[in-house]
Amino acid sequence: MAEIWEDWGSLAYLGVFLWAFLEGETFVIAAAAVGSATGLIDPWLLMLSAWFGSFCGDQCWFYLGWKFGPRLLERMPKARKHFERASVLLHRYGAYFILSFRFLYGIRNVAAAACGMAGLSYRRFAILNFIGAGVWAASFVAAGWFLGAWLGAENIFWAIGGIAFSVVGFFLARWWWRRRRAAVQPT
Repeated sequence: MAEIWEDWGSLAYLGVFLWAFLEGETFVIAAAAVGSATGLIDPWLLMLSAWFGSFCGDQCWFYLGWKFGPRLLERMPKARKHFERASVLLHRYGAYFILSFRFLYGIRNVAAAACGMAGLSYRRFAILNFIGAGVWAASFVAAGWFLGAWLGAENIFWAIGGIAFSVVGFFLARWWWRRRRAAVQPT
């Protein structure tokens, strides 16, 4: 990650913007940790890049949900479960959900689209999304920055690798367990 900033300089912040546009918790935390350990990354520019990337990505998903949501759900029936879950949370918690959905693993993009499908006002969503994206970016940059300061430059690679290995292992074990359970259940 440090090599990205050495090679690309300020353009690396554009990469953060694009990554946060799609998803990006892990990338933002890792970039902040490396920045803290090496001093190559400006935390303020990193936070702003993640903030605006997250905001713009969610605005895009909101628009897609508003414009094409019902037609997309007809074509993708497996996504319906995620949209229904996000819709239930939206109707139950309203503004609090919009401020916090990006912290809930696995529903960030569908949540923004569900807000668009629910007919929320574009202006209301944009204001709450802007605030939520700022809180998200600040908290993940701060978490990564303190993690990098705590672990140091030598140990940050091993920590990130260990976390990534654990996450991949968890998802593989879950996949295997579900597959095995489905094979055992009678049809």
